[in-house]
Amino acid sequence: MLYSMCFLLFIIGLYCVLVKKNMVKIVLGIVIMEYAVNLFLIMLGYRLGGIAPIVGQNDYASGAVDASFTQASVDPLPQAMVLTAIVISLGSLALMISICIRTYERYGTFDITQIRRLKG
Repeated sequence: MLYSMCFLLFIIGLYCVLVKKNMVKIVLGIVIMEYAVNLFLIMLGYRLGGIAPIVGQNDYASGAVDASFTQASVDPLPQAMVLTAIVISLGSLALMISICIRTYERYGTFDITQIRRLKG
């Protein structure tokens, strides 16, 4: 059920990107799609009743890890990927907003259908 909610959130963002004519709404659609993918990746690494991998019973002298800890811990890789994706999406969001601002300064509108000079 939760995975389908992520898919629905992604579809809402895709609808905004494909149908809306306002540049700011298109940027918001892209942001919604990014958040849907991030939420999906976090949910992939979740384990019901799981514990954080930093809180474990490790034997540091021999380098061995208890097998029950490995089975009960949450996968940290999706969390690291999402943290990196958040930083990258923040940079891309700043770039998209700056392009929207510069386009508005030049043409005076956010509507992509009214910007005639961008047509090839």
